[in-house]
Amino acid sequence: MARRWWTLPLFLVSALAPSFSLAGPAFENTAIVRTIELGGSLVHVSTTYAVKALEPGQTTYQIALSKVERAKTSWLEAKVKGQTTPLKLSEDESSAEYLLSISLPKALAVNGTLNLVLETMQIHATRPFPEQAAQNEPQLLKYETDLFTISPYTTLVQRTKIKSIAPNVISYTTPHDVDSFVRDGSVTRSGGTITYGPYHDIQTDTDFVAKHQQSVSVHYSFDYPVIEVETLRRTAEISHWGSNLNIEDKAHLHNAGPTLKGHFSRLEYQSQNFQRKQAPHILSDFTLHLPPGVTNAYFYDQNGNVSTSHLRTAPSVAKGSKAVQYSVLQLRPRYPVLGGWNYSYTIGFDTPLQDSVSYDAKDGVYTVGVPVMTPIPGTVVNDAEVKIILPEGATNVKFVSPFPEISSSMSTHISYLDTVGRPAVTFTYKDLTYKHTDNIYVSYQVPLSAHLKKAVSVSAAFFSLFAFAFMARRVNLNLHKK
Repeated sequence: MARRWWTLPLFLVSALAPSFSLAGPAFENTAIVRTIELGGSLVHVSTTYAVKALEPGQTTYQIALSKVERAKTSWLEAKVKGQTTPLKLSEDESSAEYLLSISLPKALAVNGTLNLVLETMQIHATRPFPEQAAQNEPQLLKYETDLFTISPYTTLVQRTKIKSIAPNVISYTTPHDVDSFVRDGSVTRSGGTITYGPYHDIQTDTDFVAKHQQSVSVHYSFDYPVIEVETLRRTAEISHWGSNLNIEDKAHLHNAGPTLKGHFSRLEYQSQNFQRKQAPHILSDFTLHLPPGVTNAYFYDQNGNVSTSHLRTAPSVAKGSKAVQYSVLQLRPRYPVLGGWNYSYTIGFDTPLQDSVSYDAKDGVYTVGVPVMTPIPGTVVNDAEVKIILPEGATNVKFVSPFPEISSSMSTHISYLDTVGRPAVTFTYKDLTYKHTDNIYVSYQVPLSAHLKKAVSVSAAFFSLFAFAFMARRVNLNLHKK
């Protein structure tokens, strides 16, 4: 798979300003604080806007994202600071940027203030630097972003904080030509936190953006493997006769960290494990949180069953109740996965059907909730396919995805003891993170005749077999009577 490293060309950013005039001077940003939490495959960005209304009755606030930044963003959500309910937002793609229109919870009067928080999840935003590392060397990554948070409105003061998990920051960019906007210093460092600003009187005109916008980077140490799931194929099969929901995942992992320099040494790897000093870019095991009440879990790869796994189950929880515990599945691949290496595996498990399916006796409608995926902590899923197989004879199938899918389709899945096959709903997604673990809901009806179809079909098959055997014993194939 081609690696996707993004930079931020200044000519794209400089094109932001002309379209900002569309927003009008309805607001003023008294302060903008952007906090970037560095990771491996994922980077979490939280931006707080202290908004002040300049005109009465304002109900919509706009936020600008460049196309490069929007391409790296797989999830975003806007809230009022201190509240948990997301605000409604819509996207308007123009020639050079995305404008996010956020519906405010109430109209603001003149000089009315509100603090808005935009949270985004960036994917593939870091790159290994250097691109190769020996088995015993540290893992160093590099992250690049804009110095200024551009807005359609004038900003009185803003700052950007870039936080690394480890305090080992190798280097960072010192901005240039910003003396007219700073009073205390353009950049400071405290441990693993780099703070750019505060910068004062940030404008939105073309000259300001073209002259002062610049890219800044942070070179830092990251102590965990940079893992991507290149493809994920989830199959969820509903069985009313077996009263269970079977889920099977086929995944293809890729270690996107620095590629191995030299050859792999098993002796050195075992020595690192013994001394508890394993290189951070080596994936030796990972943990999955499965639903409560799982049974019949299995884990195998292309060579067969993998016995180096451990499952700790939690008690089943009734549908509608909040789970306080999860079943924990610890997986250890057949071999350590180093930078640039791949690993394909399959896991599966059963859960009680009553934990996932509800039944409306009045309308005869079943509703099932199936999670989009079971995330590996800190990973991104590049391409995902979720196939939900309903019982044979299901009709009036309706479905709702928790977020927009790339495509959805209906098909027929034929399994053992089926007569006409089972209806199946298939969804495809891209760029999923742990923020995309909500349920897909599918509703359907199964008439009594469909429930009995399998039993009648099996009974008829056995009866036909016995009838054939009964008749065959009475057929005389001799040419002459004895």
